Amino acid sequence: MMALPGGRHLDSIPLPGQRLHLMQVDSVQRWMEDLKLMTECECMCVLQAKPISLEEDAQSDLILAGGPGPGDPLQLLLKRGWVISTELRRIGQKLAQDRWARVHSMSVRLTCHARSMVSEYSAVSRSSSQEMGQIEKLLMEKCSELSVVTERCLQVENEHVLKSMKACVSETLSTLGQHFGQLLELALTREVQALVRKINASDNIYTTESTTGNLFSLTQEGAPLCRIIAKEGGVVALFKVCRQDSFRCLYPQALRTLASICCVEEGVHQLEKVDGVLCLADILTDDSHSEATRAEAAAVVAQVTSPHLPFTQHLGSFLESMEEIVTALVKLCQEASSGEVFLLASAALANITFFDTMACEMLLQLNAIRVLLEACSDKQRVDTPYTRDQIVTILANMSVLEQCASDIIQENGVQLIMDMLSEKPRSGTPAEVAACERVQQKAAVTLARLSRDPAVAREAVRLSCMSRLIELCRSPSERNSSDAVLVACLAALRRLAGVCPEGLQDSDFQQLVQPRLVDSFLLCSNMEESFV
Repeated sequence: MMALPGGRHLDSIPLPGQRLHLMQVDSVQRWMEDLKLMTECECMCVLQAKPISLEEDAQSDLILAGGPGPGDPLQLLLKRGWVISTELRRIGQKLAQDRWARVHSMSVRLTCHARSMVSEYSAVSRSSSQEMGQIEKLLMEKCSELSVVTERCLQVENEHVLKSMKACVSETLSTLGQHFGQLLELALTREVQALVRKINASDNIYTTESTTGNLFSLTQEGAPLCRIIAKEGGVVALFKVCRQDSFRCLYPQALRTLASICCVEEGVHQLEKVDGVLCLADILTDDSHSEATRAEAAAVVAQVTSPHLPFTQHLGSFLESMEEIVTALVKLCQEASSGEVFLLASAALANITFFDTMACEMLLQLNAIRVLLEACSDKQRVDTPYTRDQIVTILANMSVLEQCASDIIQENGVQLIMDMLSEKPRSGTPAEVAACERVQQKAAVTLARLSRDPAVAREAVRLSCMSRLIELCRSPSERNSSDAVLVACLAALRRLAGVCPEGLQDSDFQQLVQPRLVDSFLLCSNMEESFV
């Protein structure tokens, strides 16, 4: 027998009409009672702040769809943090435009989001610290202050008064942003600490895998989170994983996370403190490790030797293991089964050649030129301009050595450099176009350096390199209007012309070689292509 609320049973209600009426009344009453307990900030946000007028950006209002899963404080913080950060930026934009109605409605919505973040995080997190409680209080006070003052601005018509109030709103918004940033950093720090403790205490492979995965996801949120992870012992914990044989299958994931953390100075410093370079060298030189593991170790090496990061140049411990690492990376390039593995290994080698000049001499002794040039004919390993960018970077840095020229000629490297001068993007994406420009520029630099050797210069002229260099100088579309490519090509052309001047026409000599470099550059950079 089916029971209704209040103890009634279907069999005790004789008339269908009466039965339907009573069911509806009971349902509505129950809903009215439950509604008191079901009010959500998201609903209040829409009710209080949704504009009635149809503005051009009214559809862009931020409402957190789906919401984080229950018991997931990290996702809650990240999602709410993104929404609040975006709201703060948008309020600043509307404030600059003096759109007070929008500023007020967005301020109300911001208060709702901030209240939601505080209440939801308190519900799923551990006991709150006194410091967090104080900042939460300050944040909510500033949110209320912002809502009140922006509402008052709606009623002011005097421009001078409104101007002074605008400065007050701007200051309140700035302080609110600071409190929000402090609160978010404190909360994220607590969650990172919990993850690091979990990794350190775990001897269960599944728990460690899950926790390391969470840590990697956090590194993808940007440099600020990477700094927090490094400061809270994340690098130490991950290297602990990489030193335990029982966690071998987790090495790739742990190393990938380490590579992400080491994009910040704090990560590199922590790596050096725990002898991380020695651990990387052990992994790279141990053939019992999978190719994927060694490739991820190469990625960490590439990150910590990046020439674009000034703090990596002071990594003193790297020099002690450099020979072992370079040897292992050349071997990984030679044996790579995929383009991704080759890219990671060659990128590490390219960065090392900037890191220390001894690396170039090591590469010569290891016949790295032959390994790299052979790989260029293997489409499975070298199939993108990004990979060719790494190869030509290594060649350009090695070309300062005298012996490099003979090795290049012996391996038919001049033809490869000639081909790189014709590098073209396939997809046309900005990243690929930029990679092609770098390949062309570095190929020209390599050719200019190698052409100190008359044998290389003659081989380059025989392969019509001069014609291609002239085309790159005179035709902006061939070099994607890149000034860097133009300067490199002019320098290479002048070096070749000094050895084999007969390869140039008079007009090319008078415009591209005879004048000062800056004059030739200005002439070529201002050229308009003829479509006749």
